[in-house]
Amino acid sequence: MGKTIAVLGIVIFVFGLLVMLFERLGMQRGLLPGDIYIKRGSWTVYFPIVTSIVLSVVLTLVLYAVSHFSRR
Repeated sequence: MGKTIAVLGIVIFVFGLLVMLFERLGMQRGLLPGDIYIKRGSWTVYFPIVTSIVLSVVLTLVLYAVSHFSRR
């Protein structure tokens, strides 16, 4: 259990560093290139396609790492 908590702590720390890096580069959260954002008049439509794919890949890698290290 201790190893799992340590790995989760490291993952959260790295994620925090990545968020700070993206903010310094001028990228807003949720508005990656490839996301569809349409604003016309009084309505707005937002499809976070690329954000969803990136989030899915990152979470898959994190969960794989956690399950891999927790077995040892």
